[in-house]
Amino acid sequence: MANTPLTPGIVSGRLGAEQYRDNFADKAPPLTPHEAAVAADRCYFCHDAPCVTACPTAIDIPLFIREIATGAPRAAARTIFAQNILGGMCARVCPTEQLCEQSCVRETAEGKPVAIGRLQRFATDTLMAAGGHPFTRAAPTGRRIAVVGAGPAGLACAHRLAMKGHEVTLFDARPKPGGLNEYGIAAYKTVGGFAQAEVDWLLGIGGISLRNGMALGRDITLDGLRAEHDAVFLAIGLAGVNALRAEGEDKAHVRDAVDFIAELRQAEDLSKIAVGRNVVVIGGGMTAVDAAVQSKLLGAETVTMVYRRSRAAMGASEAEQNLAASKGVRIVTGAAPLRILGEGAVEAVEFAYTKETASGLELSEETFRLRADQVFKAIGQQLEGAPEGLALSGRKIAVTGPGRTSLPGVWAGGDCAAGGDDLTVTAVAEGRDAAEDIHATLMGEG
Repeated sequence: MANTPLTPGIVSGRLGAEQYRDNFADKAPPLTPHEAAVAADRCYFCHDAPCVTACPTAIDIPLFIREIATGAPRAAARTIFAQNILGGMCARVCPTEQLCEQSCVRETAEGKPVAIGRLQRFATDTLMAAGGHPFTRAAPTGRRIAVVGAGPAGLACAHRLAMKGHEVTLFDARPKPGGLNEYGIAAYKTVGGFAQAEVDWLLGIGGISLRNGMALGRDITLDGLRAEHDAVFLAIGLAGVNALRAEGEDKAHVRDAVDFIAELRQAEDLSKIAVGRNVVVIGGGMTAVDAAVQSKLLGAETVTMVYRRSRAAMGASEAEQNLAASKGVRIVTGAAPLRILGEGAVEAVEFAYTKETASGLELSEETFRLRADQVFKAIGQQLEGAPEGLALSGRKIAVTGPGRTSLPGVWAGGDCAAGGDDLTVTAVAEGRDAAEDIHATLMGEG
């Protein structure tokens, strides 16, 4: 077991091999066929189902559950994939408790919804394990489209365009495709290399050329793509991380949570990941929870999440908050960082309690300190390197309708585009809808 300290308190190999295995096992094991049949039998198969309205990709949920109930999980998967080609990943990471399951009639009547997310995983896993691809390409159109960014929006757009018969080149800045699905989601949510397996399966449609290590503004330009392609779809995500604006945030062992999560996801041996004894995570969203929980699972003794507003205002769902608490993460709300303390490296963080006022959030004079040998910033990301000529809305690319930007022939979707709610499933819907609009425009149908 490796135990080489980076600084006192930050070490790797805190746990035994079995603990790492158990801590990072699948957090929600797949249903067996019998369990799936029992779960499907609870569905009322509503005619005007509120769960469908609550799904950003508008999957016909009663239909796919009925198909499972009648012993046809592969047909159920095709129903799902027709609307959401990343339905396998979404079944694992979607906040179903806030979307389809929250709207379920069973939830309203009994406080226990149909297990829609787990049933979706059962269906999609069944079909993907069978091999092959459920869709075939249309006749070639001779049109060429560039998709920049191989995250959920870019993958969904590329797949739909390829299915329509277009030739798609998919560019991505990272060594692997997948975007946040590969680099930004907790390791225990997508075990067994599922993100890459899903990409490989998606590319089985054909007609998509993948070019990794190609960053917009460094290796390719928007002008160059527009000159060489009939249309461009931008799904470049949010690469920048917001600053804490707290004194001392440049001290050693103050890290961006997204980098920590990416390191975890790419690690072949979790015992090599160093973690502090006392970890503080600043933020209240899903990224903050993922960083906090995984710090605890790696063996940190104390992990505290601190969020500046109330618990109800946190971006992380109630289920994610409860998961964090169940793993021993302490959640402190109504506090904002003032100073990072320490000689060279972080030793503590000083916070001020906050209060809501008519003019916004204000810091009170009451402060407290938390010991910390490692701090993770999870306070949101921002767009970096938006190409010149694109109109912005706030700090994102401005779009109208199904992703049309201010430049002719250029569409955008996912986290880089204004609107939406920064969910994987929403990014998939935006990529799919932009592809439909691109196709209609190129073929003179819209």
